[in-house]
Amino acid sequence: MGTGKLFLKTVVSEMFEENAYIAHLDGMADCLVVDPGFEPQPILDYVTQQGLSVAAILNTHGHADHIAGNASLKESWPDAPLVIGQGDAPKLTDPMLNLSGQYGMGLVSPAADTLVKGGQVYQAAGFDLEVRETPGHSCGHVVFVWHETSPPLVFGGDVLFQRSVGRTDFPDGSFEDLAESIQTQLFVLPDDSIVLPGHGPATTIGEEKLYNPFVGQAKTGD
Repeated sequence: MGTGKLFLKTVVSEMFEENAYIAHLDGMADCLVVDPGFEPQPILDYVTQQGLSVAAILNTHGHADHIAGNASLKESWPDAPLVIGQGDAPKLTDPMLNLSGQYGMGLVSPAADTLVKGGQVYQAAGFDLEVRETPGHSCGHVVFVWHETSPPLVFGGDVLFQRSVGRTDFPDGSFEDLAESIQTQLFVLPDDSIVLPGHGPATTIGEEKLYNPFVGQAKTGD
């Protein structure tokens, strides 16, 4: 599986400048949506224009800016499973846990259909995605790694950014956990692996190992 040409669409929500991703393979009639944010309509429009259906909705974690579009997508594709790491599933339906309550929004998502944990391979729309647990930004954060392309592709959520890392000042955040997640789950990937982050531009594992001021060699000036 996962050998066709990749088509990747990024939809940026103006609020929090969050990146949602739509991924589909040449010759496949369905797609994945990763972390649908506060502007789901462009996602719905793209999927419809391409003549696709949504095979699965993947959430790297349960913060509001990454789950705000879940309800709209489930309304349009009710059979598409909503997938999230088991540790962050409670955030979907609890505004205080998903941080929307602090902003006066009270946002909730449909409950998860599928819970994943590290070491699993999640299959949908022609993709075989390895699940890696990456706590630190949130306790149940996961990333999805597609190895069957060169270079490998990481749907990375809010763990590793270009020259930065995810915030760790939320109630279940921990910089120590985040740094360990990056070192043991991401920096072990090939240097040319492309990280598609939840905010900002894409980067590579090799670039961040060298130049990231929080977790890379630049941290110590090595």
